[in-house]
Amino acid sequence: MRLRGRDGRGIALLLLAAGLAVAQGCVVGPDYVSPEPPMPDVWHQELARGLQEGEANLAAWWTALGDPRLDELIERAKAGNLDLRLSVARILEARAQRGIAVSDRFPEADGVGTVQRDRQSEDVIVDVPPGRSRTDTFYGVGADTFWELDLWGRITRSIESADSSLEGSVEDYRDVLVSLYSEVATTYTEIRALQARIRYALGNVKTQRGSLQLTVDRRDAGIGSDLDVSQAELNLASTESFVPFLRSELAASVHALGVLVGGHPSALWAELSDAVPIPKPPPQIVVGLPTEILRQRPDIRRAERELAAQTALIGVATAELYPTFSLVGTFTFEAFDSSDLLERSSRTYGFGPSFRWNLFDGGRVRQAIQVEDARTDQALARYEQTVLSALEDVEDAMVAYVQESERRDALDRSAVAAKKAVDLVNVLYKTGLTDFQNVLDTERSLFEQQDQLAESEGLVTQNLIEIYRALGGGWSLTTN
Repeated sequence: MRLRGRDGRGIALLLLAAGLAVAQGCVVGPDYVSPEPPMPDVWHQELARGLQEGEANLAAWWTALGDPRLDELIERAKAGNLDLRLSVARILEARAQRGIAVSDRFPEADGVGTVQRDRQSEDVIVDVPPGRSRTDTFYGVGADTFWELDLWGRITRSIESADSSLEGSVEDYRDVLVSLYSEVATTYTEIRALQARIRYALGNVKTQRGSLQLTVDRRDAGIGSDLDVSQAELNLASTESFVPFLRSELAASVHALGVLVGGHPSALWAELSDAVPIPKPPPQIVVGLPTEILRQRPDIRRAERELAAQTALIGVATAELYPTFSLVGTFTFEAFDSSDLLERSSRTYGFGPSFRWNLFDGGRVRQAIQVEDARTDQALARYEQTVLSALEDVEDAMVAYVQESERRDALDRSAVAAKKAVDLVNVLYKTGLTDFQNVLDTERSLFEQQDQLAESEGLVTQNLIEIYRALGGGWSLTTN
């Protein structure tokens, strides 16, 4: 079929404009380049006490603690934690926002229709066309179309920004995973440490009750004093008063863990009621190199994606400096009689290219570009600060782990020595070779050393957990 006259020229213009849309023109604004912040070659903290360099396997770090109950709780948290569910919903939101951005690439078509009853004024219109009356009903039905041609890349940059935002929401989900797993493991370790502290406290209560009975017997036999009995009662009551505090702390930790796994606060009471040993760190722990946290830490990855999304918005703003070209069209049927509405003679249509160019806006567009530039600088600063904070987290956690390990070993030696001292001083007191003050001092020291030992054993494991959290452990590119 040959096209002639105005119809041919109009369709030719339409095809030309469509070709321009396919070509996509040029994409304005800066192309994103991922930053490369300066990183130390090695960790400042000397690798010692089981820490060593190498390729760290962080995806399921909690299994290195060798506690099947902890492994089960981690899985339950992944399935039921509400913060994790919230992060999934945010991913779905970002995915839908990306879909909205992509939809701008396609033409829009709106169905239109109207039924309108009109009456012409007798004072304005004197003559009425044949077959018409002053009162008529107008019928119309059809479609309007609009298609923006992305000549300057406004839509392309919008999609780039949406893609980066979607990827950032995925990193946010991973960051919640990292925090959740470490929090579950930390709380679980705290529960086991509190149970150990309660066990030590109850053991000392039993020992001190025996000492109290001994002072009573010696007083009744005339070889002791009321002062010894009163001091023994004071020592026992002081130790007994510590047990309710520990049980309150234990209850709070069990409740917190129940919520972390997505259950009621008291959901884990039954299964955690039996005390088991505190999870112990493995003999060797591989921490990797500082540069690896750029790939592993989700908060760094999220900050980098936020920077990419913000950089693309500069291009979106810059495109407003140039004219916007569009293809517009309309096709309708219009008639004053509903029976004639779909007749060929009732057709009306129009189509063709159009453009809009903001020639003067008082500098609004250029100021908007400067706004996006400034926001990009802010995003870059946040990214760099996130990297520095991550390095600080790892260094602090390594120092805490190494030093607490040293403290635990010293407390272990002191607790053993205190236990021997209590056994010896009780023998000496029974034989009258020492006074009761020495018994009080050694029993108090034993309780203090054993309580601190249990607390320190928990802190060593918790500090190891913090190392894994600081390294970004809990996910990997191959499993998520």
